[in-house]
This record gives sequence, structure tokens and C-alpha cells, in this order.
Amino acid sequence: MDKIWLKNYPAGVPPEIEVPDIDMGEMLGQTVRKYPTNTAIAFINKNISYRELDLLSNRFADTLKKLGVGKGDRVALLMPNIPQMVIAYFGILKLGAVVVMFNPLYSYREIEHQLNDCGAKVMVILDRFWPAVSEALETAKLDHLIITRVRDYLKFPLNILEPLQEKIKHEHVEIEEQPQKYGLKGMHKMKDLMGDASDEKPQAEINPTEDLALLQYTGGTTGVAKGAMLTHRNLVANTFQCRAWFPEAKEGQEVTLCSLPFFHVYGLTVDLNSGIQLGSKLVLIPDPRNIPMILAAVKKERPTLFPGVPAMYVAIMNEPDVKSGKVDITSIRFCLSGAAPLPMEVQREFERVTGGKLVEGFGLTEASPVTHANPLDGIRKQGSIGMPVPETEIKLVAVDDRDREVGVGEIGELVVKGPQVMKGYWNMSEETEMVLIGGWLYTGDIARADEDGFFYIVDRKKDMIIASGYNVYPRDVEEVLFEHPKVADVAVAGVPDPKRGETVKAYIVLKEGESATQEEIIAFCQERMSKYKVPTIVEFRKELPKTPIGKVLRRQLIEEEKQKLSE
Repeated sequence: MDKIWLKNYPAGVPPEIEVPDIDMGEMLGQTVRKYPTNTAIAFINKNISYRELDLLSNRFADTLKKLGVGKGDRVALLMPNIPQMVIAYFGILKLGAVVVMFNPLYSYREIEHQLNDCGAKVMVILDRFWPAVSEALETAKLDHLIITRVRDYLKFPLNILEPLQEKIKHEHVEIEEQPQKYGLKGMHKMKDLMGDASDEKPQAEINPTEDLALLQYTGGTTGVAKGAMLTHRNLVANTFQCRAWFPEAKEGQEVTLCSLPFFHVYGLTVDLNSGIQLGSKLVLIPDPRNIPMILAAVKKERPTLFPGVPAMYVAIMNEPDVKSGKVDITSIRFCLSGAAPLPMEVQREFERVTGGKLVEGFGLTEASPVTHANPLDGIRKQGSIGMPVPETEIKLVAVDDRDREVGVGEIGELVVKGPQVMKGYWNMSEETEMVLIGGWLYTGDIARADEDGFFYIVDRKKDMIIASGYNVYPRDVEEVLFEHPKVADVAVAGVPDPKRGETVKAYIVLKEGESATQEEIIAFCQERMSKYKVPTIVEFRKELPKTPIGKVLRRQLIEEEKQKLSE
């Protein structure tokens, strides 16, 4: 396919950019040298400057080194958006070790699987997640556990209040400090360890192109959890690609509202990494569902950049104080929406109220993640994911023949090539070979391009559900439901939902002679999986639609739901 999109790049964004050959620690270092006294992190009542962040991350790197962590070793992070997450993240990267993000909503089973798969030496957690971690450690292997508390990075008087019910609804958790019981060499308090650490930057030799920075777990194309191996160059490249999309952004002057979780690669890149490169003040929001907290931060910090997901923008626009004008959100100038389709009415109303720009983008974990975005200036098309970001090549290939490219207006699988594309899947060579061919990433998403070079996602080759911005893989939910003693057969699919974008629906065939209720099934799931994965709708059927070889026709179930909505 010809590069038909080049003629429509937004003003000031060149089709080609120069990605510096630096590691992530040096990217932070460049900003520190430019804006040492600027606020890097604003969290409730505590501010941390760029110079302080640099020194704190050096200390954490030294802490890890003393625990035996070296280049290439994996370090797990299980925290929301709090200062310790940022400090630990850059400390790990400066040491040449590899960050492994864990979703705080994970059940103990999911923590257990990911720890065993990545082989982390050390894990850093917020104390409130100890119950799930302690269960996972019954079978998962780990050398050291580092524990932190929210109040460790707050000022008086909040640093002496626990729990902080009014601020972040954080509940105190008693931790049983018996490392031997859990097969650990040591359990440590992050604040105590860092008190004796060195401020000196570690002397790690890092090859940005080859050395891993991040293992980001994803369901990929099959629904089986796997770690996408992202190098320092992948992350730096995508950061600069995003930066090029905001030519009007002012270095050292912007304020980024960080409500997208950093444990998700979207929030990591567009909030944290891009904010650091730009020298922004990062306003950390630990709970993206806490709309009052977000609005309080908007009122106090006056953010100018607000990346998010459609559900977040919908929730804000539905707040009575926003509708009445009591809360002023007009400081917001630029917003990039991702993870789910952006309804046009939401975009229009948000732009009307803020006076800023809200555009839709697209990406996937395997590409760090951003590959497409709509221009902030010029043409924007409803339903489009926009055009490729700089230094990104795109082609569409026939779904049934990867060797045949399709033209403008035709449907095909979206295939991506660029410096942000992952190195492969962790310890999964066969899976890697299926999706990475000659440097091209076969995304599994079905798309088309129009004559102006705008791309549109038509369908998903994979069956992933995106509920409120969270990825849910049907197989994960189905495996739990199959454990129910009354369930004979099950299929899970995403169905349209006005608030979540999509929601999880379970179609269940009960064993002969058995009966069950929707409430019973949902309660069973709530005990065994993350909240966002739990089905909200259960439909009991005598049988499921299947192919002649017995494969469930999930697409047929989804089409039935669409038909119900149109009636």
C-alpha cells in the first residue's frame, strides 16, 4: 500500500523524526539537566522536583544492587500511580534491570502465573496488596519483597494518618513479616532500604536497541498471557513519536493529569514517559475510577494534558459539578483517547466544555503501544483511529493470505513496522514467529484505509474484550467458569455497554438436571478473578452455536446481541 497518509500529516509534524540513541534513564537525565527545580510529581499534598526524582531513583537502583539485582534481572512492580511507582521504575531501568508491571486488580492466581513466568528476583508492592501476594507466594518463587505505604511520600499531616479514607480510600493491611514462611530471603520496607542507599547514578552499560526495559504482559493474538519484550529503544521511540504528535506542547510548562494507570503500557507511554520527556508536572491519580479525586486535581493543578479512555471522559462529563460549570476544566488543551472507540458525541461535548482538543488514537502492547492517532489540527474523521505516527509503516494484508496486500477501501489485517515494535514474546519463540515476520507485526486487528490515509478498525481477529479500558480475554473467564460444578459448556463474549464500551457476558450450558442463577455464577467469578473480568450478564442456553469441528461461534453470539439492540 502506498503511503497515502503522508499528505495529511498535521501541520508541524514531519513524516520522519530522529529518535535519539539513548536509554530510558538518560531520557530522564536530559530533562533533569534542563529543568532540575521543576516539579516532576504532584501527589495529593507532596511535590517532588526533577532533581529529587533523579536522586531517589538512583537510591532505589543502589538498593536493588545490594539485594543482588543486576543487568537483565526482572523486578516486579505492583502499585497504582503513586510516587514510589515512578521512583522504582526509573531505578530499575537505570540499573539495566527489566521492569515487569503487575495489575493491582490481579487475583492471586494471576500474580502467581506472572511471577513464575517472568522469573522476577524482587517484587515491590503497595502494602494493601499483600493478601493476594501472600497467597501467590505459596507457589511462586521470589528472592525479596519490598513493601511501601502511601503515606511514605506524603507531607504532614497526611503522612501520619492511616488509613487515608477521605483521600484515596486506602485500607491499612497488617503484614505478617515472616520471609522464610514464603520462601523469601527477605521482606523489606522501601523507605528503610533507601535511607542507606547512594545518590550516585549506577554505572550500567545499556544497549538501547538490544537491552530489555519492560516485560508487559498481554493476551496477544491467542488469549494466552505472554510478556511482550520492549527494549529501551522501543519505549524511547514511542515517546518521541507521541511528542511529535503534539507540536504545540511547551517543554517544561505542561501539566499532565496521570489518571491512566502506569501498569498499563498506554498510561506508561502517554502519561509517564511522554510527560517526563516533555518536562511536565505529573499529577498522579492512584484510582482512575475516583472521579471526585480527578476533578479535585483538575481544580488544584490546572492540567493541560489529559490522556484517557472514553469511559473516563464520559464519567467526567456526567458529573453534576462539570455540567453546572462549578468545576472549571478549561485548562485542558490536549487529550488523546485510546483503548476503546471514542463516541463522536463525547468528543464534541468534551471539546465544547474544555475548549481543548480530544482525538482518538490506537495502539497495542506489542508496539509500546501507539501506532496511530488522529491529528489535533486539520482533518478528523468519525470512527477513524487516524493515521500512523511518524516512523511507522503500515500495510493491510488479506485475512486469508498474508502475502497479498489489499488496497484502499478493502478489508485486511493491520500490519505494523517501526522502532516501537517489540523484540518478541518472553520465552515464546513460536508465538513470536506467528506475529513478527521480517520486522512486521501482524496485529490481528482487521481494518481498512480510506483515500485520505485514515485507518478504521473494522473488527478484531482476536476476541479480546475491552471493558472500561481494561483488556479481558474470553478464555481467561471461560476457564474459571468451567470450574463451576454445574457448568457443562460456556462461551464468553464482549457485548456493547453504554458506560464501559463493552461488558463481559457469559453464555452457559448447565449440566443435565442442574439449575443456577445469574447471581450465583457472578458470585463464583468474583471469588476467583479480577473485578473487571467478572461477567455482568449471564445467559443460560441449551446449547452454544459451533462449527462442524466444535469451535464456538463467538462472532455469532455477538451478532445476536447487536441484532437485539437494533430491534
